[in-house]
Amino acid sequence: MTDTASPITPVVPRKPRLNADPSEEQTPTAQALTGDVFLSLFVACYNESGNITGTLETVVAAATRTVPSYEIVVVDDGSRDTSVQEIRQFMAAHPELPIRLLINPRNEGVANNYAEAAFRARGEWYRMICGDNVESEETLATIFGSIGQAELLIPYYVEHPGRAWHRRVISTCYTWLVNLLSGYKLHYYNGMPLTRRYYAMRWHSNSHGFGFQADLVTRLLALGASYKEVGVVGRERAGGTSSALTFRNFASVAHSLQNILIRRISKVLYGYC
Repeated sequence: MTDTASPITPVVPRKPRLNADPSEEQTPTAQALTGDVFLSLFVACYNESGNITGTLETVVAAATRTVPSYEIVVVDDGSRDTSVQEIRQFMAAHPELPIRLLINPRNEGVANNYAEAAFRARGEWYRMICGDNVESEETLATIFGSIGQAELLIPYYVEHPGRAWHRRVISTCYTWLVNLLSGYKLHYYNGMPLTRRYYAMRWHSNSHGFGFQADLVTRLLALGASYKEVGVVGRERAGGTSSALTFRNFASVAHSLQNILIRRISKVLYGYC
C-alpha cells in the first residue's frame, strides 16, 4: 500500500529571532503563489473550535465573488482546543485555496499577530477577520466591494441584532472616549478596518489587544489618509464565549487611549504625530 501525501506543506521555520517564530503550513496553492495578490486576509484564531471552519467558508465565499485575487493567513494564537486540527482539516479538504496557517507556540496577542501576518502576506490591501464567524458573507462582500474608494475603510454597525445590552453600552462609551481624545467623529473603531498592507506594516500599533485598531485608525487619519465609513449588519457568534472582555484587553485599551491622546497633543504642539 502506498501512503498518500498530505496536501498541506509544512514550511521549514526560519532561524529564531528574539521570540520563537510561529510554525507555518500551506496549501499547495498558497505555496505556489509567487506574485502579489489584491487582498490579504488575516484570520485571527484563539480557541475558536466550532467557529473557525464556518469563518473560513464565509471568507472564501465573500472574497471569491468580490476581488480579483486573495490569500488567507490564519494565525492560531496558542489555542488550547481543537482549532488547529479543524483548520488543518479545512486546508486538506481545499488544497485549491490560498491558505497559510501560522501556529504560535504561545499566546502573543491579536495586535502582534496582526503585524506578523501583514509582514508574511503579499497583498496590496489588508484586513483582519476574527475567527468567531460574526461577519456574514454579505457583510464581508460589502466591505471588500468598497476597496479603492478610500485608503481606509472603517466598518460600523447599522444593526447588530442579538448583542447584549452591556456590550452595546461598553462599545458606545469606548467610541465616545476615542472620539473625545482623538478629535475625530467616527461611528465605530473596532470594526476591523481595511487598508493598504504597507500601512499596517509601517504604522502598526505597539498595543497588544483589540485597542490597536483605534490606535491604527487615528494614526492613519492624523497622517492624512482618506477614509470611508462602511455601514454593515452584525451578528453574534454561534458558539463559545468572546475573549474580548478580559483584563488583558482592558489594559491594552488603556494603553491605546494613552497613545491616541499623546499623538493628538504632539500634533498640536509640533505639527506632526
